[in-house]
Amino acid sequence: MPFERELIDLVDDADRIVGRADRRDMRARNLLHRAVYIFVANPSGQLFVHQRTVTKDVYPSHWDVTVGGVVGSGESYAHAASRELGEELGIVTPLCALGPLRYEDAATRLLGAVFFAIHDGPVTLQEDEIARGAFVSVASAERILAEERCCPDGALAFRTYRHMLAAFPD
Repeated sequence: MPFERELIDLVDDADRIVGRADRRDMRARNLLHRAVYIFVANPSGQLFVHQRTVTKDVYPSHWDVTVGGVVGSGESYAHAASRELGEELGIVTPLCALGPLRYEDAATRLLGAVFFAIHDGPVTLQEDEIARGAFVSVASAERILAEERCCPDGALAFRTYRHMLAAFPD
């Protein structure tokens, strides 16, 4: 199925499904939908950060401290997080649910779920979505968020769940 024809569940403010739309229509009309965010850390506590490709449909070329994406129609948050982690970084590993996230701006409106994963090994970047990335200290991730053009929803996830990352050394 072409990217634009990917079906997305539309939700209300209580996260109840109220309809479906293809991804292109969801973006064009800025419809409320579901998304997932995954913080990926290595055993040393470094977080994976990456720069999105110039072809992304929202926030092209922006830096992000999470990987993730839109939840497909009929898909659970947990399944979407596992799928996105595999697609974007080539990782299959258990996920820990951290909690919900709500984000809204002129480009996107979503209800999200935030997850955490630990990965000790290489990553395989999905070329269509990630231009470059690396594991960095939490302090370096904070500097990137302060100094670079970053995905605002990923930045909100970081601010919301930063206390859960506090156990990691800088």
